[in-house]
Amino acid sequence: MNVLIEWHYTSKKGTPTVFKSEELPADQALLIAEDLEKTGRTKQIKFTDQFDSSWTIKELKGYLKGIETEPHNIIVYFDGGFDWDTKLAGLGCVLYYNQNGKSYRLRKNAIASHLSSNNEAEYAALHLCLQELETLGAHHLPIAIKGDSRVVINHLSEEWPVIEEELYSWANTVEKKMESLGLHPRYELISRKKNSEADRLATQALTGVEITATIERT
Repeated sequence: MNVLIEWHYTSKKGTPTVFKSEELPADQALLIAEDLEKTGRTKQIKFTDQFDSSWTIKELKGYLKGIETEPHNIIVYFDGGFDWDTKLAGLGCVLYYNQNGKSYRLRKNAIASHLSSNNEAEYAALHLCLQELETLGAHHLPIAIKGDSRVVINHLSEEWPVIEEELYSWANTVEKKMESLGLHPRYELISRKKNSEADRLATQALTGVEITATIERT
């Protein structure tokens, strides 16, 4: 979860003002807030999350303690590719997350034979990511979802209407899965270059190379 810090500060000569930070991961924001408290001139520190909910230092500490053993700070990268000759789709999924004080990267791909377009493959790849998050035990958390599919990102962020029947069905499936896990997504359209890991996994799936791997990041 990312938050903004807002704090009231009084100078040595007694001049008061209010500052707001840029958006920061909650654990980093908490460390900064504790440093600000040590100045002795900082009062009324509060944090605001992406849903405009306010947190005190005590509340944020409790939240971070509660999720420490569960996957959190989750970033999802997805990509799907469709081969018109074979009518097969390759799905690529990359998950970055923290758990028990460590950082991990999970890579997963799969091949699908029941799809009929590249856009369906993109949706299926995102759904694969959600299935992996369910397996990890991720639930009731904000997550960042990044992909280079304008269709999927703009559909799910409600920038574009979903017109095609098969894509409407996929959008509904993805959103229901998200709701069942209690996940709160923030969608970001990125370039294909920045999505190269997921793209490579989707391509490898189409060539018959199956990958499922999790590594600890240092």
